[in-house]
Amino acid sequence: MLVFPSSWRNEVVTISTMSEKTRSFHKSPLSNPSSVKPSDSTNDASVSHQQVTRVYVRRNNSNNNKRAKGITTTKLQQNHHLPPTQTHKKFGGLPEIEDFAYRGPNELTQFRKSEISSDVIVKPAEESEVASAAHRSESPADWEETLEGIRKMRCSADAPVDTMGCEKAGSTLPPKERRFAVLVSSLLSSQTKDHVNHGAIQRLLQNDLLTPDAINNADEETIKKLIYPVGFYTRKATNLKKIANICLMKYGGDIPSTLEQLLLLPGIGPKMAHLVMNVAWNNVQGICVDTHVHRICNRLGWVSRLGTKQKTLTPEETRESLQRWLPREEWDPINPLLVGFGQTICTPLRPRCGECGISHLCLSAFKEASDSSSFSKSTKSRRNKKL
Repeated sequence: MLVFPSSWRNEVVTISTMSEKTRSFHKSPLSNPSSVKPSDSTNDASVSHQQVTRVYVRRNNSNNNKRAKGITTTKLQQNHHLPPTQTHKKFGGLPEIEDFAYRGPNELTQFRKSEISSDVIVKPAEESEVASAAHRSESPADWEETLEGIRKMRCSADAPVDTMGCEKAGSTLPPKERRFAVLVSSLLSSQTKDHVNHGAIQRLLQNDLLTPDAINNADEETIKKLIYPVGFYTRKATNLKKIANICLMKYGGDIPSTLEQLLLLPGIGPKMAHLVMNVAWNNVQGICVDTHVHRICNRLGWVSRLGTKQKTLTPEETRESLQRWLPREEWDPINPLLVGFGQTICTPLRPRCGECGISHLCLSAFKEASDSSSFSKSTKSRRNKKL
């Protein structure tokens, strides 16, 4: 069905010959039935080569002036051997009305961008720049000083992530096998502490079960026993078998090399996919945000929900908010930096604000610590009363 812009008057009539077969006058659904008479469909020879005229009448928005303006008449070439895209004249960048017709899900329209005048073309690059600028957030105050203070506190590299993080998985293996080890470690890391995840990876490695071939041929019960006690180990063992099979069937024993392909793997979410891209492929597509990064960024006031000043509710919201202002060169190192900081100083419960070197820059300094301490005191008093 042809849809006309609302600015066109109701008297619009389209007359066209779309093939060598005779076509009758086609009225717009908006036209008055009594204003147009159908053509004689029996005269094939005389109609097939006739010149076709299209009249576009644009309505004036003024209430006092009802006269039409912008009447444009163009004549198509009579050469019916030319395709429709080559027969129409250009006027102000407007394509022929047939170019808006639905041509099926697998058939592209014949209209070319090159046939539109250059003054109405919007470049995709410009559109993306405008869109990104519209959603770009201002950098938080003193964020560089805050980040430098965290780096100083992390210079000793004494956090569990520094020796047992997913980045360390399969560090002695060849590149292809190491990439798979990083993927497995990322899968097992969900809802699991680093030392537990590291132990599971070591057991798989010691039993020669850290390659797609070995895992695909192994019994699922054996995998469960080796990765226990990681969180949700039963489900992860099932997903691990599926991933190994996919890597063999689709990627020649290697792992997917794009973010989109990684997200299609069972059990792999955005945080894991970004981590694998960063570590396994050295291709930074985004920030890897886990529970530590999510918590710390909200405590510092670095992130907020789009269009509001409210805290982000999920790690994915935190990633999107953080990427709006954090320089791209910081996207890769920010994860291990904040994860280690969250494991040693800015802990989930009872954060050590008294030992923190950036407490004077933190919006949440001593608030959660005092809340947790008062909560523990009230809990102890209730227990004493019961006794």
